[in-house]
Amino acid sequence: MSTFDQRKDAFENKFAHDEELRFKATARRNKLLGLWAAEKLGKSGAEADVYAKAVVVADFEEAGDEDVVRKVKADFAAGAVTVGDAEIRQIMAELLIKAAEEIQAGR
Repeated sequence: MSTFDQRKDAFENKFAHDEELRFKATARRNKLLGLWAAEKLGKSGAEADVYAKAVVVADFEEAGDEDVVRKVKADFAAGAVTVGDAEIRQIMAELLIKAAEEIQAGR
């Protein structure tokens, strides 16, 4: 195997690894967001966990974060919780950082 082939394989492996970490961090962020939203909606315990899982599943509807934001906004509206788009997106950004740090720390 040539040096070029070895470098190509190394880059492909790194890309696959980075994508896996990105997927895990996004899923963890969505779970944390779901737990945050559940608290705002007055849910706790098993009910909060079920809600958090529903937020994670909502992310598979389409590419990007809009499906998650839409779900949380709709649930807040139904629950008469006043939280704007900007706050939801800010929390999502903060939780993505937290999720990535947790994954890198092996938690």
